[in-house]
Amino acid sequence: MLVFVKSRYDVVILGAGHNGLVAASYLVRAGLSVLLLEKNDYIGGATTSQKLFPDHDARLSRYSYLVSLFPAKIIRDLGLRLELRRRATGSFTPYIKSGQHDALLISNVDEELSRRSMVDLTGSETEFEQMQKFYHLSRVFAEHAWDSMIEPLVSKEEMKRRFETDDLSREAWRSLAEEPLGRALERYLQNDLVRGLVLSDAKIGIFTHPHDPSLVQNRCFLYHLIGNKTGEWTVPVGGMGAVTRELEEAARSAGAEFLTNVDLSASPARTVDLGGKKKTIEFQIDGKKQTVESDFLLVNFGRNVLAKYSGKGYHPEAVDEGSVFKMNMLLRRLPKLKAKKYPPEQAWCGTFHSDEGYEQMNASYEQAGKGRLPDKTPCEVYCHTLTDNSIVSPDLRAKGFHTITLFGLDAPYSLFSKENEKMRKEAEKKFLESMGQWLEEPLEDCLAVARDGSLCIESKTPVDIENSLGMYHGNIFQDAPTWPFATAKEQAGTWGVETEWENVFLCGSSALRGGAVSGIPGHNAAMKVLGLIQKASKAQRPTLDVELSRSI
Repeated sequence: MLVFVKSRYDVVILGAGHNGLVAASYLVRAGLSVLLLEKNDYIGGATTSQKLFPDHDARLSRYSYLVSLFPAKIIRDLGLRLELRRRATGSFTPYIKSGQHDALLISNVDEELSRRSMVDLTGSETEFEQMQKFYHLSRVFAEHAWDSMIEPLVSKEEMKRRFETDDLSREAWRSLAEEPLGRALERYLQNDLVRGLVLSDAKIGIFTHPHDPSLVQNRCFLYHLIGNKTGEWTVPVGGMGAVTRELEEAARSAGAEFLTNVDLSASPARTVDLGGKKKTIEFQIDGKKQTVESDFLLVNFGRNVLAKYSGKGYHPEAVDEGSVFKMNMLLRRLPKLKAKKYPPEQAWCGTFHSDEGYEQMNASYEQAGKGRLPDKTPCEVYCHTLTDNSIVSPDLRAKGFHTITLFGLDAPYSLFSKENEKMRKEAEKKFLESMGQWLEEPLEDCLAVARDGSLCIESKTPVDIENSLGMYHGNIFQDAPTWPFATAKEQAGTWGVETEWENVFLCGSSALRGGAVSGIPGHNAAMKVLGLIQKASKAQRPTLDVELSRSI
């Protein structure tokens, strides 16, 4: 089928992931013509729900799972109808004490339950109180920094001044922005299991350790703890596909145009003209070559992919390497636990932590850094369907089916780059063993089975993620997470989306303050474009100014 598009748009967006959808929605509402070009046959990028196991009617959030960093302001601005449900359990961490199986349960709804569970582990309330004090530092940090995430970047010096209000704020800045996170963890907490539980939020998706001098662990920790000033991770009802559908509808209803199955790859260095005043994009769709021109070009993929279109080299930093092993599974029933104190529904509905002790993760980091799978593979698991069962059919619900997702740590790209197939199988086995040590039955025995007898399990290495989504070395943030402030003088006052090319802006995770399901870079790229237009064309486009003031 031949697809006709206009020859010129105000803005062309390369990539229809959730950030591209956010940017498009703001821009079309301001009166601009916008075209989104997507290489896949679906919209949403990593923020999608898919029927991974064709024989069973269940749509899993394949790559991204929970929502924390999506600003409430964007949801209000775009009129998104999203239901984000709270998980009753925050985390569940099984352990063995005096030969008996038990678990540390941190509840999102019952503080006393969390306190009693901590006393059972440590013998006193001290560690629970210290953990609360430590987490209070991140809440203080969020109070000072969160609102700035959808504003132009402030300098590090200016951000630091915001923390000069009292001793607690100064301690939050020192502990989270100036010294390696491990110092504060070891200063506040004494129990190895509790230290590891806290540290896990500093390691998800990246290859790091508590005393990493780059402070990438601090940046990752802040990403997981400051969202909407609470840091709580919620379940999107309907899965990530529901988030994408709302964003797509917001963009389409306002007038954005979409093309899928777009091929830009025939000659990357020539298909996109980044240098001209007008941006020209050549692409193929259904085998037909087409060309569009725009005033602005927004790039909703990584700097590594952008380098192909610019013809320039890509020079990543060591901390940009991804470190993740993802496993999506469909269960016939919830596995039974060796720890009998808590019912399975309570344990599995939060984030289930395994082999994530503090010293154990130091060991696994060291072993993975030497090029081998760790002896114990740290991981965490979460069950979407215990909070929102709408992602499986009524028939599967009645039979007791559930979905679970495993996220493996200390699984850097370098482990899989040479023998991906072989290492994927070995890693899958080790992560299943990690979970199995806490269960009365093998996890495999609880998995749904396809018609051909295969188990309903899908594993993805960093190599697979890079191949599927273009994320550099499987980094789920595209690049290493960045600070919520400018670290270079020239960044202060910018939106963090600028590139070296005029009117070419990053609108995805590789922008400063990008990463995770947030919509922040999409919003910021749109504000950059609108600001430039408002500044340059008030006299020529007075009617647009009225629309811009409403949008901004």
